Amino acid sequence: MVTKGRSEDADLRRADSLAREIFSDVANKWALLIIETLGERTLRFSELRKEIEGISHKMLTQNLRMLERNGLVERSAHATVPPRVEYTLTEPGQGLRATVDGMCDWTHRYFGRIEAARHRFDA
Repeated sequence: MVTKGRSEDADLRRADSLAREIFSDVANKWALLIIETLGERTLRFSELRKEIEGISHKMLTQNLRMLERNGLVERSAHATVPPRVEYTLTEPGQGLRATVDGMCDWTHRYFGRIEAARHRFDA
């Protein structure tokens, strides 16, 4: 892991740390779904929106901007008519994708147990 700056900035336990801000940015359902959907592909905005069921235009825009700000997604605008904008994961984005893939695997592995626990709890 490469960190620059103060060690306090990399401490997730500190409320004022940059690490916590970054973690908060990427640890939301839409960001995780965007990262998983992009994978190793380059997709247009409309393609992403079609593939991520339930995401609004506004939420996709906000999350893509946040991911771009954090250096996880690269936005490429092409001067065509109509304009074409594509998104792809950067190297750090690909690194995060490995974690997201692990979370997806975990969900599939324990889906039945979690579903059963929810039923017991709700009963």
